[in-house]
Amino acid sequence: MAIYDGFGERLDVKGISRRRLIGSAFGLGVGALASSAFGAPRKLAPSDRVNIAVIGCGGQGASNMSKLTGQNIVATADADYDHVLAALTDSKTGKLSRPALKAAYDKAERFTDYRKMLDSRKDIDAVLIATPDHHHAPAAHRAMERGYHVFVQKPLTYSIEESRKLAEMAKANPSLVTQMGNQGHSGDDGRRVIELIRGGAIGKVSDVHVWTNRPVWPQGVPRPPAVPAPASLDWQVWLGPANVDWGYNPDYAHFNWRGWTPFGSGALGDMGAHLVDFPFWSLDPGLPTKVETRHSRWAGNKSLWDTKRPPEITSYPLASITRYEFGQGKSPWIKPGAPLHMTWYDGGLLPPTPPGFPDTMSMSGDGGVLFIGTHGMLMHETYGEKPVLIGDGTDDRAKKIPISLPRIQGGIGGHENNWIRAIRGEEKISCPFEYATRLNETMNLGVVALQADHFIEYDAANMAVTNIADANRYLRRQYRPGWEL
Repeated sequence: MAIYDGFGERLDVKGISRRRLIGSAFGLGVGALASSAFGAPRKLAPSDRVNIAVIGCGGQGASNMSKLTGQNIVATADADYDHVLAALTDSKTGKLSRPALKAAYDKAERFTDYRKMLDSRKDIDAVLIATPDHHHAPAAHRAMERGYHVFVQKPLTYSIEESRKLAEMAKANPSLVTQMGNQGHSGDDGRRVIELIRGGAIGKVSDVHVWTNRPVWPQGVPRPPAVPAPASLDWQVWLGPANVDWGYNPDYAHFNWRGWTPFGSGALGDMGAHLVDFPFWSLDPGLPTKVETRHSRWAGNKSLWDTKRPPEITSYPLASITRYEFGQGKSPWIKPGAPLHMTWYDGGLLPPTPPGFPDTMSMSGDGGVLFIGTHGMLMHETYGEKPVLIGDGTDDRAKKIPISLPRIQGGIGGHENNWIRAIRGEEKISCPFEYATRLNETMNLGVVALQADHFIEYDAANMAVTNIADANRYLRRQYRPGWEL
C-alpha cells in the first residue's frame, strides 16, 4: 500500500523508523494512529510529584524550572552546561542565586542531546522545553509521541506547518496537558482585559495597535565570521534542526539567536505571544486573511531603497510594521461591516496617536496594546498588565462587567505550576495548544510576509498563500537529517 504525506508526496517507508512513520501520519490527519501507538500518560494524584525532564536548562529554562523545584527533575538536556551554571549564579557576586534548582539539576541525569534523553528515560511524565525557537517543535513532537505532557516556551514553533502538526498531535492525544510559555495568559490583569473587551466597555473593536521595544539583540547586521566554540558547547547539537552549516559565533548563542533567520523568529516571535495574545483571545477573529510587512533594510542590501530579502540568509531587519487583516471571522466583539485590522510595530516604533487619545497619556516604550472601539479605547502594557480605559462612559460600563474567566492560582507567576496542577487534574490549563497553535500561526504569518517582501493573501483552511506561490516555502522548513519531526 502506498503511503503519502500531507502534501501529496509519496513516502518511501523502507527502513523508516516507527516514530517517523507515525509522524508522517499526522500529515494525513490520522493522529489517532499515534494516539493508539503510545501508552497514555501516568495518572497522578494531587499529592504526587511530577517527573519532569528539561530541554534547555539555562536562560529562560532556569527561570521556568526555578518555580518547579518541588517536582522531581529526573533528567536534563542542554548543549552547554557551563551556560546552565551561569544561569544559576549571580554574575556580580559569583554566588549561587538558585541553590534549590542547582541541587535538583545535580540529582538529574544529564544529557547533551535531548533525542537520546527521550529515547533512554522511561520514567518521564512531562517535558519542559526552553530552547531557541528552531528546536521547539522537534523537541515537543518527540516528547508528545512518547506520551509526555509538554510545556513549550514561546513562540510555540518556528514554522506554520509545525504549528499544524503540534495541533494535530494534541487533538489526537487529549490526555496530554500542553502549555505555551506566554505567562501573561495566566495574569489577572490580562484576563480582566478579555472581560472588558467582550463585555462592551469600549463598544465594538475596529482596530488594534500592538508594539514592543524588541529587538534588544543584533538585527539588520551581516553574518559574522565563525570562531572556535567554547569547549563546553556542543555546537552541532545547538544547531540541531537548523539546516545551515554555520560555524559558531557569540552573536548567535546563547541569547542573540532570535535575530537570525535559521534560529529565531525575530521580535514578532519573541513578544507576539505575549502582546498579540490579548487581541487574538478577546476578539476571536479567526486566522488572518491578508498580511503585509514594511521594514528597514535586510543586512546585505546595498541600496537604501532596496528592501528585498537577499539570497544570503542573514539577520532580520532592525524594525518592521506588520498589518494584519482578519476578514472571515464573525466575532460579536468586532465592529461589523469591515475587516478587523491589527498593526504590529517593533524596533522601537510606536503607533500614531489616534483621535481622542489624551494629551496627558503616553504609550509605554516597553510595549503595549491599544484597542480602538466604537465607544472608547483600552490600552494595556506587555503581558496584559495595567489596563486603562479611555473615553467617556468607559469606566461606568466597566464597573458593570462581571468577572467571568477563571483566575489562575499565582497569576502570571503561576503559569508553570498551572501546568503541573492541570497534569494532576487540579486546575484547568491556561494556554493549551488548541489555542496556542492558532495564536502562533498568526504571529508566524507576519514573519512569512516579511520574508516574502509583499503582502500575502492567506487561505487558512488549506494553509496556503494564494497570491504569491513562492511565499508558501516560508510556511514550512527544511531540517538537518536526523532532526525532522
